[in-house]
Amino acid sequence: MLLRIEDIDSPRVKAGAAEQAQDDLRWLGLDWDGEPVVQTRRLPLYEAALDRLKQLDLVYPCTCTRSDVAAAASAPHAEHEPPTYPGTCAGRTPAAAAGLAVPFAWRFRVADSPPFDDLYRGHTRVDLRAAGGDFVVWKAAGTPAYQLAVVTDDADAGVTEVVRGDDLVPSTPRQLLLYRALGWAAPAFAHLPLVVGPDGRRLAKRHGDTRLSALRAAGVAPEAVVGLLAWSCGWLDEPRPATPRELLPRFRLGAIPAAPFVLTAELLRGIGYG
Repeated sequence: MLLRIEDIDSPRVKAGAAEQAQDDLRWLGLDWDGEPVVQTRRLPLYEAALDRLKQLDLVYPCTCTRSDVAAAASAPHAEHEPPTYPGTCAGRTPAAAAGLAVPFAWRFRVADSPPFDDLYRGHTRVDLRAAGGDFVVWKAAGTPAYQLAVVTDDADAGVTEVVRGDDLVPSTPRQLLLYRALGWAAPAFAHLPLVVGPDGRRLAKRHGDTRLSALRAAGVAPEAVVGLLAWSCGWLDEPRPATPRELLPRFRLGAIPAAPFVLTAELLRGIGYG
């Protein structure tokens, strides 16, 4: 189990957030192997991956802004996905970057949408041309985009399994394209339902402060939080206090319900919060 601090999106990074995350994990009784990987210390690795994609003519410089792409979109897009890129700059070659006088990003050319066998969802296919099209791998700010950074990190660490929320299902075929282009072995993926609020939307500030640090500050026992989550996964018959270690024999992806887990005020009161 690896811990990675994804801090390359600097405008969103809050001071002390990485330390807080580690404190929260330790409070829950979770740990990780080795030293945490910090993305801002690994820029040369990402630059080397981008250079390889340039050599293969799989990326091109794009001067379109987000508003340009949004204005050109002909159809609505999913909540967590950008509008489909219309291919405005797709005729450029990597060499064209030298002649550009305005900021530009690098986009990966999407030729197909590789299906994959999800460890939880089964056979999965996403039409990338309808779900964003050519995607950004390097931002105009001079830093790698999420897709390229995590693929490089996972390949470098030899990651074999990735378990994450199902809001990232559309990212998987993009990442598989990058693995294939760079000649790296891809891990297996499992995408699980999210925790949502009573309105059915992904848990966020609009549902109140449900951060682990807030629960901890309110005096909630970590075992109560772990037990509630284990019950939501079908590993306990009722929400009762439990530790990660005692749950190890119960871990089974197939037991997790297919519907998102709705976190209600009543459930929070049940663990002593609110």
